Parts: sequence; C-alpha cells; structure tokens
Amino acid sequence: MKLRGGLIRWLNGLAVGAFVALAGLTVVLTDLGQDFEKNFGLTWLFGIRGAIEAPQDIVIVAINGNTGERLGLPPLPRNWPRSVHARLIDSLVGRGASVIVFDLDLQRSRSTEDDLVFAKAVADASRVILFEMLDGQRQAIFNSNGEQVGLVWKERLIEPVAPLADAAKALAPFPLPKDQIAVDTFWAFKPSVDAPTIPAVALQLHALGSYDKWLDLIERNEALGVGDLPRELGHAARAHDVRALMRGLRRAFLLDPGLGERITKDLDGTPMPGLVEADRRLFKALTGLYQGTDERFLNFYGPAGSIANIPYQAFLTEDPRFAGADLDLTGKTVFVGYSDLYNPGQLDGFYTVFTQRASEGGVDLSGVEIMATAFANLLTDRSVRPSETQITMGIVLLFGLVVGGLSFIPHAMAALPLALGVGLLYALAAQYAFDRTDLWLPLATPMLIQLPAALFVGLGGHYWLEWRQKMRASAALSHYLPARVAQSLTDTGVAPAALNRVVEGTCLATDMSGFTSISEKMRPRELARFMNDYFDSLAVPLKHHFVDVTQFHADSIMCAWIEPEDTDGGASAGMADRQQAVLAALDVADAVQLFLERHTRFQLNARVGLETGRFFLGHTGGGGRLVFSILGDCANTASRLEGLNKYLGTQILATEPVVEGLDNILLRPVGRFQFVGKADARPVVEVLGRLSDMSEAQYRLCADFAEALDLFHARQWANAAVRLDAIVRDHPDDGPSTFYLERCRRYQADSPDPDDVTVIRMLAK
Repeated sequence: MKLRGGLIRWLNGLAVGAFVALAGLTVVLTDLGQDFEKNFGLTWLFGIRGAIEAPQDIVIVAINGNTGERLGLPPLPRNWPRSVHARLIDSLVGRGASVIVFDLDLQRSRSTEDDLVFAKAVADASRVILFEMLDGQRQAIFNSNGEQVGLVWKERLIEPVAPLADAAKALAPFPLPKDQIAVDTFWAFKPSVDAPTIPAVALQLHALGSYDKWLDLIERNEALGVGDLPRELGHAARAHDVRALMRGLRRAFLLDPGLGERITKDLDGTPMPGLVEADRRLFKALTGLYQGTDERFLNFYGPAGSIANIPYQAFLTEDPRFAGADLDLTGKTVFVGYSDLYNPGQLDGFYTVFTQRASEGGVDLSGVEIMATAFANLLTDRSVRPSETQITMGIVLLFGLVVGGLSFIPHAMAALPLALGVGLLYALAAQYAFDRTDLWLPLATPMLIQLPAALFVGLGGHYWLEWRQKMRASAALSHYLPARVAQSLTDTGVAPAALNRVVEGTCLATDMSGFTSISEKMRPRELARFMNDYFDSLAVPLKHHFVDVTQFHADSIMCAWIEPEDTDGGASAGMADRQQAVLAALDVADAVQLFLERHTRFQLNARVGLETGRFFLGHTGGGGRLVFSILGDCANTASRLEGLNKYLGTQILATEPVVEGLDNILLRPVGRFQFVGKADARPVVEVLGRLSDMSEAQYRLCADFAEALDLFHARQWANAAVRLDAIVRDHPDDGPSTFYLERCRRYQADSPDPDDVTVIRMLAK
C-alpha cells in the first residue's frame, strides 16, 4: 500500500511537471511569448548585468540643444548651412578619424553653394558615409486580366541630394522598428532593398586598410562567386563600389554556409604573413557580419552617453570647456548626429532597456547612439544571441518537468525550497551565459510562468483545503477587525482577549457634520449606500498613510497609528506615525471635498481631531458579543478636539504633542482649552496644510493671529479686538479670529473672573 501511494505520488508529480512543461512550450513558441521574453527576460538580463564598457574606438559627435547657440546658428541642424559640416569633416579627418558617419537627413538641397562645399569635403575625405532614407508604401498587385488581387508593401531607398550622393564613400539606411515599446533590434542587411545598413557599411569601411588581406583570406578559403570583386577600393571608389562589394561578399557567405567556420578556423590556427592581431579581430568581425542574420539584437552598453559623446561644437570652436577633452580620433569611427544627454524630449530619441526613470531625467537613447551601438556590436562580434529554437524548447521542457515534479513529489516543507532552488540556479546560469557570452537563454517564461505555475499547482495540492478554510474565516473577520488581528485569530486560534493591549500612538477622530438632517431625508437603504460611499472615500487616504486600526460607528471614524514597541520614548518617539496621522487628516479633508463633488445637494464638512498618548486596543463587550475598540483618554480627547472644530470654525485640530517636531506642516496655535469633564487644559493647534501648498496670505494670517492671541493672553482686550477685527475684515471666514474677537468684546463689556484667562473652558462637547 505504501509503495502504491509513493508510485501514485510520483505519477502525479510527473503529470504536474508535464503540465508545467507544456505550458512553457505553449508560451515560448508563440509571438506573444517571444515578445514576453524580450520585454521581461531580456530586460532583466540587461538590468542585472548593468552597464558595460563600450569600445573606445567609437565616438559620437553630438549635436545637442546648445550646439546651434554655441556656433551662432539656428537651434535645429536642418536649418544650418551645410558648409558647417564641411568644416567638421576637415577637423575630424585632421584628427585621424577612420570612418565618418552622418546621421542627418540630406534629401533636400538648401543651398547649392553650401551643398557643393560639403560635397567637396566629403569627396576629399574619402571615408564619409551618408544617411540614405528608407521609404515604404503599399502597392497594388494585379493579375493578367488587370484586376487587383492584393496589396504588397514596397520599400525604396532615397539618396541624399546628387552632389553629396556622388561624393560619399558609401550610402546606407538605418531603419529602426517603431512598432515596439522599446528598440531592441537592428538590421545589418535590409533584404527588402538588398542593401547593407550603416553599421555594416561602417565596419567594412573601417577595415579598408586591410582590404587586400581580407580578400586573400576569402579566396584561400575557396569562397564562391568572389572572382568579380574589385581587387582594391582606393580613394576613387564611391558608394556603388562599396555596395557592390558588400552584396558580393554577403552572397558568398549565404551560398556557402561553411565559409565562415573555415575562415574562423583559419584565423585561429594558421599563421599568415603580415597578419597582426588587430587584423584577426577585424576579420572575425567581418566574418560575423557576413555570415550572420539580417536582423540582430542590440547589445546595449548602458544608458545614454555610454558611448563617448563629444559635442559637435568642440571640434569647431576654441571653447575652454573642451580644453581637457580627448579629441584625438586616430583610427576611430565617428558618428555625427543629434544626441542630447540632458533633454528627455530630444528630437531623435528611442526607448530602450536603459532609458532612465523620469526622476533621473528620463533620457532615451538617441538614434545615432543606437547606430553606434549596432556598429560596436558588429565590430566586437558581440550582438545579443538568442538561443536556437531547439535549445529553447529543450530548456523549457526540462525546466518544467523538474520544477513541476519537485513542487509535488516531496512533502510541502521540502518542495518549496527545492523548486525555488532549481529556479534560482537556472536564473544564475542564464545570467552567467548572458554576461560572459552574450547568449540569451529563455528567462521570463521559466521564472514568471513555469515556476509560479509549478508552485501553484504542486504546492496548492498540499495546502488547498487548509488554505481555503483559513482564507474564508480570515476574509469574514477582516470586515470587522484589523487585518492582522483577523489573521492572528484564524492562523493561531488564540482567544480574543489574548490580543488586547495598551499601546502608545496617535488617535484620529472625524465625523460627518449634518448627519442627522441628512439621515432624515433618506430612506435607510439609500442612507446606507451614501454612508458606505462616504466611508470608502475617507478610507483611501487613511490606508494610504498606513493607518493601523480603523473603527467605524454611525457617521464617525476613530482610527489609530500605533508606535513601534522599540521606540526610546524620547521627544522624537512616534514622529513618523504622528506625521502620517497629520498628513492623513489633510488628505481626509481633501477626500471629503471630492466626495461632495459627487453629492452636490449636501453641505458637509470634515472635522478632524488628533491626539497622541496611551490607549487600549482590543476587544470589549459582554454577553458573548465583542467589538474591537479604541478606548482611553487619548481617543476621548481626539473626539473632543473634533467637536471643538464646530466652535472655532476649523477643520483639523490637534494637541501640541501631536505636531511636535513636524516641520513640513503649517500650524497655528489657537490657545489652551479645558474640555468638559477634563481636569487639565491642553494646548491646541490648527493644522492648515503642507507648507508647499500654503500661500503668502495664509502665512500672514498665522503671524497676525499669533500677535492678537498674545494680546488676548496679556488681557489687553481692546488691542486684541482691534487686531482680530482687522483679521476678520480681511478673512471673514477665519473661525478662530471670530471666536476670539467675540471673547474680547465680551471681556471688555464684562471683565472675566480673575482665573487664568489663557484657558478656554468648554461648557459643551
């Protein structure tokens, strides 16, 4: 019997593993699953790996928001005279740049004279690649009868203006996918127009210095169809020559899939005269370029600016700010284009995995930096390499079987750490492969779909009944008790009285003014819906500020923030909780205003009282019926302060200990008050709002009122009345000024008893 039970357990475990494996395969083999891996798995791999050092022989000459001003030109580069670019080329060539790429729209002529100046500089440099626009449109397809049978998407290349196109060493496009949330791929070759893109062309031109050696290497490995390739690409060679060369080489590698492997083996093992290590690295990069896929995944080096950005104006001015910059470009490939590292709204920005958060500037990578990144990937042969389909399927299948089985076959206490351990080991292996070899193994599907599915299905079989019973009990209790109290009752089964305690904290009391008249006008069910909407509105800011206990009764709310038990009891004790309570009170007032916008036929007001101290928190009642309550002098004083708002015409009142040490709130002391049934008076302050939201008039009101209150406490009734009367004229709705003005007039007419007049004794709640 025991053997049979173990066998059934194993079979069930294998069934769970098969389910998890099939779920992973179903996801990873679909387009949605591949997007899921890109959006999450690849993003994680980049995020954990972080930024890496970019190749040092690539430079971006960056046009930014300040370039036009620094050069005395219009802000937008399309409005510049192109003779400026001619000057730049001369400067870059003089500093030794091996290849110069212009990522600029040059389709239209702005000035024939300037175009010719620019073209001459381009031709003389014999190393300049110009951007070629890729345009696409739908075209109709017709049958032999002239009937339209469909549509096809047709793309074409648009060259720069004729003088520039004729002068350029090479022309090439650089299209980027715009239908994705983030840019993650680039084309090395664009098959729709049978043309290499800028990064590929830049690599080939960068290697022109070793062109004869490269051609010898290809021929000695018996490449097909290379006999017609030009034996040299000298100074006179232009764009059509370079494109013809690259098309021929691409064809040779596609016709002979083993050519790349033979060349790589030759480079690694065969000594060749005159071939230095730099040549070997360059030829491996060219081999990777020509034998690789048309579309490749970008291997980003980090956020914007990871590839060296030097401002355009640094090469044309004597600005001392660039005196320490390294402007030596010997042997470096230079990309010229718009790249502003400080402007989130730059003209040519693309979202990538390294786009900074909005709080850090939110700067996307510019198109020219993505272009330079693609070139760097080709130069170092370090594009991100997705695992082949068969390998991906095998990994997902094996991972699903293992974690699915481990989540069910062992006992529950061992299943969870075993399954998580396997998941962690695989994630570490995938990250290691990505960091070391740029290999992208599936990560999001195993970790976000298969592992959770295995834990849910496997461990759920162990715990389902117990979990369901506890959740039902806890859900029912949480409607009436704080969540942690409900959980304690259901998880541990303790008696309710065991959860009672006396705590230090801050109490907040609030109620709805005019509730009696409102309840008279509504039917009971309508009133219940109205009050539930009211309480829901107020519960949001309370929860947002981490309230610990919330108690509803009729039209009032009593809630509490509890100090941690390990506070030292000093002046700063519970400051965080007191600040949360004060901020919650301000947001409660705002929530009531939003509530009134939905219930315009009622005139309500939020009145809030705040007190800090010790109070009882726990169950009270009798006859077998209990309620969870907040009891004590602290809660009672908070309720009295809430009621005091009616007399002072205020919204939020607190005792001084509540606001002690809070420096981000505008407060107004309103005197000392002795409540009905209380032996001692308490200093009371009005909470007006966050300092950042207050106006100059409110600051002046507080200062003027403080002076008037000092006169009142000094028994200078007439002077205090004059000050208060002036305040009321400027602020007719200021309740505390009206309250004390009435007191001053009464004391002037009938001197008060010789008791301490600084204490206001309340005769009603």
